[in-house]
Amino acid sequence: MIHWDSASQTHIGKVRKRNEDALLDRRPGSLWAVADGMGGHQNGALASRLIVEQLADLPLGANLDQNQRRVRQALHQVNHRLTQEVTLCAGRPAPLSGSTVVAVLAQGRRALCLWAGDSRCYLWRQQKLYLLSRDHTLAQQLISSNISASQAARHPNAQALTRAVGAHEVLRLDASEFTLQDHDRLLLCSDGLYRSLSLRQLAQSLRLPTAQASIELLFNLALQGPAKDNLTAIVIRPTPATSPP
Repeated sequence: MIHWDSASQTHIGKVRKRNEDALLDRRPGSLWAVADGMGGHQNGALASRLIVEQLADLPLGANLDQNQRRVRQALHQVNHRLTQEVTLCAGRPAPLSGSTVVAVLAQGRRALCLWAGDSRCYLWRQQKLYLLSRDHTLAQQLISSNISASQAARHPNAQALTRAVGAHEVLRLDASEFTLQDHDRLLLCSDGLYRSLSLRQLAQSLRLPTAQASIELLFNLALQGPAKDNLTAIVIRPTPATSPP
């Protein structure tokens, strides 16, 4: 049996006037999510909040596959609401309202990451940091078309999202399933957090013995820099339950 040590934090940063990020740390249900809103202050904050509220209310059971279907259905419902109900007013399209999402579900040692957009899921295992998600951005699309990473980064719209909840009528989610090992750490975060830190700093933070210590160091390091965007992160640490004597 697995117990969970998780910690989460969100911060407006040093430049933005509003926090458009939202998070869900649903430890008893083994569901965690980070959403980063887009489309202007009000619309972005609304979209990320809708995602988190919808996931927070989900009935979750002991079957990971059923839970995944429920999460997918919930995200598709939010996508429909954002593309049909929220963004149309008197028959006229309103400004885009959408959000990235990255979520992790777990049951025992089975875990699954679902995402759309450029919020990320990292795995820290045996002193190494791995990126489990792949950004849905124009830069990543160019790299997948055999353009070098340095060339893709120079594109004026490199960070433009190619997928997000609310961006298109049909939501496409990517998924990655994996098996948890003892001493693993997972990090879910918005782009404001990971773009503020180096890979070395991310790994340095995840080495710490508790999820709370990791979160505190991540935000201390990020806020030492310019912090031009909102910052949001969740650190998840699975721990095997101790057997009774």
